[in-house]
Amino acid sequence: MRSDDEADGGGGDEPEDYTVLSVRVMLVWAVVIVAVGVGVAVWLLAGEPGRDSEENRVRLDAIRTAGSIVVGTGGAAALLLAARRQRSTEIGLRQKDRDQAAAMVAFRLQERVAADTRDDAAARRITDLYTKAVELLGSTQAPARLGGLYALERLAQDNPGQRQTIVNVLCACLRMPCDLPDEASDDLPVEAAEEVLAATYRDRLREREVRLTAQRLIAAHLHPGTHPGAPVPTYWHDIDLDLTAATLVGFSLHGCAARTVVFKAATFVGYADFGSATVSGDADFGGTTFTSGANFGSVVLRGDTDFEWATFSDHASFEAAVFAGADFEWSTFTDGADFASARFTRGANFGSATFSDGADFERTRFDGEVTFGSATFGGYADFRGALFLAGADFGAAAFGGGTDFHGTGLAVGDRSGFRGAAVDRGAPPEPTGVRGPLE
Repeated sequence: MRSDDEADGGGGDEPEDYTVLSVRVMLVWAVVIVAVGVGVAVWLLAGEPGRDSEENRVRLDAIRTAGSIVVGTGGAAALLLAARRQRSTEIGLRQKDRDQAAAMVAFRLQERVAADTRDDAAARRITDLYTKAVELLGSTQAPARLGGLYALERLAQDNPGQRQTIVNVLCACLRMPCDLPDEASDDLPVEAAEEVLAATYRDRLREREVRLTAQRLIAAHLHPGTHPGAPVPTYWHDIDLDLTAATLVGFSLHGCAARTVVFKAATFVGYADFGSATVSGDADFGGTTFTSGANFGSVVLRGDTDFEWATFSDHASFEAAVFAGADFEWSTFTDGADFASARFTRGANFGSATFSDGADFERTRFDGEVTFGSATFGGYADFRGALFLAGADFGAAAFGGGTDFHGTGLAVGDRSGFRGAAVDRGAPPEPTGVRGPLE
């Protein structure tokens, strides 16, 4: 059973009991008032007529008074009726407001139910599309896997809340182990190989195409466009990339922006391009292998950056790059490293790093402490115009191909350490310590 509050629309007040004035009651009161007036008038006129006396004049005044009383009583009754009519109107308006409020509550409830229904339907639709796309990715046929990649991309583009999840799926695909075709045999005709080897070669080519497509989709949606203040509609912001131990072919994030990136123990096959990229969080390249050239020119890495034990088999460029804190300890640069005009806003660690060929640190700025302790420079080491604003440690470093510290800037009183350093000819110039922090 419903409570009184529920019967009253849930307002919390007791329902009011209104008394309706019937027509019979109004007629009875009218007759009573008229009878009283007539009776009073008759009684007053029952005296001796025709005599102009003081008593008759008093009676006439009394009659007029009685008439006024009757008229006033009638007016009071009319006023009472008007008051009750006004009260009834106000009660009707109040009830109408309550009915409208109840209708609004019901309407909002219906809207909420409809919204929940739409959300449930959208969630089921997203789940169905996601499931079908992932099933395509598990296919043994490369065209089906490509269709799954593009289905996931469209799903992420239409549903921003699913973008990180779908990027995680694409990264997981790239982390899967694979066999890639030998680049040296790309131009060989398939007919020249045996049938089994030809089929394997074709499968590897298809697998490479699938991986290249996944890489291109990620890069396309991490590029904010040429105007950072007004990113393109296809840009997915605040995305984390986890490509730990992935094999990446011709990978490029040129001009892209991400929140964090993890390439720990990854292998970059072919040229790797991170030029002008921006990473707002941490970047992990620990143990990464670059089989060909690597471009990090003008990259901006605002978090901690780890290149520890990284191997650069070809030329590596970090020209004009901006690092917050960077760790290159035990990293290997086989064919030259270019850090010209780069800036390290916090500490930098090149301890035990190996520069087999040239190392260019011309005009590089180190705002925090930097160490090249036990580093090996097999080629020409150029530190001309470099700024060491918080000290530099070259202890036990080995310079085997010539060095140049001309114009190096040091903080006032700084005596950078070269104790135990081995130089091929002469000794590195003694820091003078006469310069202040240079901007």
